[in-house]
Amino acid sequence: MAMGTDRSSSISTTWRYRTKIPPLTFCMAFFMVVSSLPSTAEAYDPLDPNGNITIKWDIMQWTPDGYVAVVTIYNYQQYRHIQPPGWILGWKWAKKEVIWSMVGGQATEQGDCSKYKGNIPHCCKRDPSIVDLLPGTPYNMQIANCCKGGVISSWVQDPANAASSFQLSVGLAGTSKKTVKAPINVTLKTPGPGYTCGKANSVPSSKFVSQDGRRTTEALKTWNITCTYSQFLAQKTPTCCVSLSSFYNDTIVDCPTCSCGCQNNITNLGGCIEGDSPYLASAVNGPGRSSNAALLQCTSHMCPIRIHWHVKLNYKDYWRVKIAITNFNYGMNYTQWNLVVQHPNFDNLTQIFSFNYKSLTPYGGINDTAMLWGIKFYNDLLMQDGPNGNVQSELLFRKDPLTFTFDKGWAFPRRVYFNGDNCVMPPPDAYPWLPNSTPQSRESLFLPVVVLWAALTWWLIQV
Repeated sequence: MAMGTDRSSSISTTWRYRTKIPPLTFCMAFFMVVSSLPSTAEAYDPLDPNGNITIKWDIMQWTPDGYVAVVTIYNYQQYRHIQPPGWILGWKWAKKEVIWSMVGGQATEQGDCSKYKGNIPHCCKRDPSIVDLLPGTPYNMQIANCCKGGVISSWVQDPANAASSFQLSVGLAGTSKKTVKAPINVTLKTPGPGYTCGKANSVPSSKFVSQDGRRTTEALKTWNITCTYSQFLAQKTPTCCVSLSSFYNDTIVDCPTCSCGCQNNITNLGGCIEGDSPYLASAVNGPGRSSNAALLQCTSHMCPIRIHWHVKLNYKDYWRVKIAITNFNYGMNYTQWNLVVQHPNFDNLTQIFSFNYKSLTPYGGINDTAMLWGIKFYNDLLMQDGPNGNVQSELLFRKDPLTFTFDKGWAFPRRVYFNGDNCVMPPPDAYPWLPNSTPQSRESLFLPVVVLWAALTWWLIQV
């Protein structure tokens, strides 16, 4: 026993000697180290773990100084789509290639083509940026899957429009598999950042089946580029928040204050405007204003979108929820919006009104995630802030006696996404509770933290 005591004393003395650090310095250093650690999963979406955008570069034929290729952008994400004003695809040429001509797309800049005397290339830039053509483009400038203004739907919501293509004739590029080089430093903007693209990989050549299904052709060479999405890269602040209410509690839990920014935040370039402001009409429709620039109604949360989840009714074998989505952005109409909600009772969803529904199973056989979106030509367009700036639906769930309860916030969603971005949820201790339940107050939760912090500070001073 004595030997054990001496050993413990020796270790304790050595540790004290090595940890003579002022408490404040220690805490500040610890915080800086933790906050500077890289996030290894910033581009990983737990509700769509295999979602990505794949760019397929198919060389279809050789030309005297290069090749003709069809480039297709496939959106393999279940619920994240590319909204107006659409995608911008960029890259850097590996050699001194030029784009002689394009069909179904165009380069945003021609670049310096002054050294060409006769036929002038479509683009001479070393790092071209390509955009889709607009609807209504003449047929002789179109190819399949082009000319949608850069809008690409999600794979689940509209698979027929989940791809976008263009064709380009590349010169000074080599005329065989051994001499051509894949583009490098590929970027995908929508139109802002958010996607990170890997390098181009050579894959087995794509195959194409004729319309009658009797002949198959294949590309001469194919490269694949995979791009993944990070909400943090797309926008430093969230874009939506969630509020809660229920029939069994008068409390309406609003979105957390400053969920997406604060009214006095000077970095919020979009600013905000009061709903009854006499300058509202001129601000929305003023000359030179971009239709996609954020112009928010002044709120405590400053989010463009708010999702409200209301526990509406309780039946013997069922319970009912109302969902309302409100647009607080005067400068944006959300076309083909979608909502993803995670709740354990979605495996017993009985009926949904006025929204489309599809079950997502990101965790294998666990059915707790639903994708909801509007009905075409009815409520698939979420209008700008105003009387028509909201859409609503109701969901009817069947009760499972083994899991169902209204206690401890069980009836509220675990996670909510709008258009693929994770929304800010209220803190769990603020959820509406049953009348016969008393949640811990914020003071009672805060007191143990204060006591623990004081004890830790005193102990560090002593050692």
